[in-house]
Amino acid sequence: MHVLVTGCGGFLGSEIVRQLIQRGDTVVGASRGAYPDLVQLGMLHCRGDLTDAGFVRDIIGPKNPGLDAVIHTAAVAGVWGAADHFHRNNVIATENVINACQNAGVASLVFTSSPSVTFAGEDQRGVDESVPYPDRYLADYPRTKAIAERAVLAADQTGSPKTGSPKTGSPKTGSLRTLALRPHLIWGNDDPHLLPRIIDRARRGRLRIIGDGTNQVDTVHVINAAAAHLDALDALATNPDTAAGRAYFIAQDEPVNCWDWIGEICEIYDVAPPQKIISFSAAYRIGQTLETLYRWTGRRSEPPMTRFVAAQLATDHYFDISSAKQRLGYRVRISMADGLSRLREPVAESRRIKSSIQ
Repeated sequence: MHVLVTGCGGFLGSEIVRQLIQRGDTVVGASRGAYPDLVQLGMLHCRGDLTDAGFVRDIIGPKNPGLDAVIHTAAVAGVWGAADHFHRNNVIATENVINACQNAGVASLVFTSSPSVTFAGEDQRGVDESVPYPDRYLADYPRTKAIAERAVLAADQTGSPKTGSPKTGSPKTGSLRTLALRPHLIWGNDDPHLLPRIIDRARRGRLRIIGDGTNQVDTVHVINAAAAHLDALDALATNPDTAAGRAYFIAQDEPVNCWDWIGEICEIYDVAPPQKIISFSAAYRIGQTLETLYRWTGRRSEPPMTRFVAAQLATDHYFDISSAKQRLGYRVRISMADGLSRLREPVAESRRIKSSIQ
């Protein structure tokens, strides 16, 4: 296949690129930054801003003719920041990608969404994709990702030829088939987000057990999350009427105790796991107060606690991934035990080298 991956240099995006190249696909990557390691593997790189509609039209159109599919992983994640920043990078950029795919006659669009699009701060125990979008969100990231996900799913089409862009006048045939994946808590070796955040907070003594410490959560290893995107591409190509127009939860299929898992991560990196406990209600109130204070004072840094973080760390959120298995052929490639073992290997090697130097 001839595939364009947005956010190609990200933790997930780069793994998707590597897996696509490994199986023999032709890959174009789009991002703001430079990633010579991926170019060396064989990726063609287009640098630019996805909020620029002209740039997106070019890379999904005349600069890369004959694209079969686009995997749109690029986004701004986070629990704090300017609402407009999230909107431009998560909503406007996605709308640009959809429009460019439609105008260029691209067959398939796979969108990287998030389970947080269905999260309103309450327990989610074994829920499937029938769970509705909430009426309110605790942060702009899930709110804007939900808007983008809805736009992607609404763009799924079947059948008749499409007219081309008014700017080009050239008619395009075929129909765009779309779906959204919702991978939860992506982690693995070289993770620049989740694991460093846990370790940093634990090392500085700023990590507290929120709630009673028994909440169960789903996670997904980056290899599994990336493989799910390839499964989705193949399902859209071979059985679009079964796969398209839907969102899918993606996970390890092994829910874990949140705080036991965090403790194991801390143990791997020689950091004391959190011991102090704070109630969910207290953490939520603190987060609400800090959010208000930060907004009033115009502070741009992330508060040490927010309502969204409190709810994520205190509630159950694990998912029924039967639909992804049945409709996409998704399967777990790396188990939780294997993933943790892979984390230990470079840490142990680093300790061995340090010890030999000393």
